[in-house]
Amino acid sequence: AIDESGSRVVRTWDELRLRVARLAGALEDLGVVEGDRVVAWLPNGIEAIEIMLATASIGAVFSSCSPDFGAQGVLDRFSQITPKVLVATDSYIYGGKKFDCLDRLAVIQIGLPSLVKTLLVGSTTVGTDLILTRYESFISSYNGEPIAPRRFGFDHPWYVLYSSGTTGVPKCIVHRTGGVLLQHLKEHQLHCDVRTGDRVLYFTTTGWMMWNWLVSVLATGATAVLYDGSPSFPTMTRLFDICETEKISLFGTSAKFIDSARKSDISPIDSHNLRTLRTICSTGSPLAPEGFGWVYEKVSKNVHLASISGGTDICACFVGGDPSSSVYAGEIQRACLGMATDVVSDNGFSLKMSFDVAGELVCQQPFPSVPLGFWGDGAEGFPNPMNPGEKFRAAYFERFPGMWSHGDFASWTSHGGMTIHGRSDTTLNPGGVRIGTAEIYRVVEQHPDVLESLVFGQDFDNDVRIILAIRLVAEAKISDDLISDLKFRIRKACTPRHVPAIVIAVDDLPRTRSNKLVELAVFDAVNGRPVRNVEAIANPEAITVIVDALKSV
Repeated sequence: AIDESGSRVVRTWDELRLRVARLAGALEDLGVVEGDRVVAWLPNGIEAIEIMLATASIGAVFSSCSPDFGAQGVLDRFSQITPKVLVATDSYIYGGKKFDCLDRLAVIQIGLPSLVKTLLVGSTTVGTDLILTRYESFISSYNGEPIAPRRFGFDHPWYVLYSSGTTGVPKCIVHRTGGVLLQHLKEHQLHCDVRTGDRVLYFTTTGWMMWNWLVSVLATGATAVLYDGSPSFPTMTRLFDICETEKISLFGTSAKFIDSARKSDISPIDSHNLRTLRTICSTGSPLAPEGFGWVYEKVSKNVHLASISGGTDICACFVGGDPSSSVYAGEIQRACLGMATDVVSDNGFSLKMSFDVAGELVCQQPFPSVPLGFWGDGAEGFPNPMNPGEKFRAAYFERFPGMWSHGDFASWTSHGGMTIHGRSDTTLNPGGVRIGTAEIYRVVEQHPDVLESLVFGQDFDNDVRIILAIRLVAEAKISDDLISDLKFRIRKACTPRHVPAIVIAVDDLPRTRSNKLVELAVFDAVNGRPVRNVEAIANPEAITVIVDALKSV
């Protein structure tokens, strides 16, 4: 584990086994039992892996958020699953700055009355207003025999991930152990050529599903190399520096990072020794053809560039790399093995032989990592996998009955690959990080000058930028100060990734005849797509006003 300050911590296999076993014993002594929830608000360090493995080894359920989340963002997630133990950090470093977490931790503790213990990672001297136990002291407190991992059923819940919160607080997606691990083994070994003894670096935080994906390389006998901090500090070559010094075999990152590196005009092929690097994975958003060209010209001529795509909902991929076949710029090589991935028209007809015709990405058959369901969806706590709740059915099966509908806009290519064109629903995806509009609404609409607001994504510069349209109260006027204040509030309550790139003021916002605001219609219009079901919109002229306003920005 490496952080931005240069700190480097190593765990051997034997050390990791022993620490996880002692941590598991300490959790059991605390009263943590099968099905209890243990949550982590931690940076991407070894402690996060240790607590996840220890939790799983005794049948408890793990969940995590990264420390850049504001207190409310953490509570929106963790409070729903009533955790018994919280493991938190005192601070984190990003972009050369140290960010203190203790003030937010105090708010989080108050908001989680189910907690019986909070463990603190870090070296800060803790004041008396926080009831905390040092993480290392907690491990040392266990004096019994190391706890061997216990056996549970294939579908036993492993961890809870979170939807983006588009229509309210984020949904808690409960993932099964066997199905997710099977998917990860397949994707690592067959699609990404990960081998025993390899060293895998994926740039991620503990709040993104790629962290869970990365940790699973341990099952192949590979080493997980963790980095916490900015990928461009102190220079844009930071991740390539790690690839060289740590002799990385697979380097994973986002399409946004590759695009930023391309624009920075760095040339790792000339400045770094990357001879151990066999695979580069890109995910989070579509990788532009220019990004493919840059990797092969400026990073390595021999690397396998695997653009992959899936989601938090399945904690796996629908389409991904194929080390045995050709890579075509702008395309994902193959549907993943064992996945009945397809693209269908609005009527549900397959477009597999209709090359370059865009439609909805679906999966036509069950697959191992279908979630158990949403936490609390029609029942208290754990979902019933044999009868998922109505919210779960509506989220994935309502539009095309009998098919998993993923919310991506995609098309097949003549090479047998796929092109992902972006999201087809209202989830925002800037830089490959899924963001729900509801999290932004909750902040913006508390502002005294804002009457109502509409948030949507606009395709821009091979990425997505967040646009915020607001209606102001009668006496208010749009100004630089108001825009700055809104951005500050969003950054403080959510994360820097939630901050809109553009804020515009309009006299009216488009809405249905039942007075519901229509994000998707605006999203389609500003991105040059036909507006669906326009007859249901009471004031379609409001969409035109927004489109015209963005043309002048």
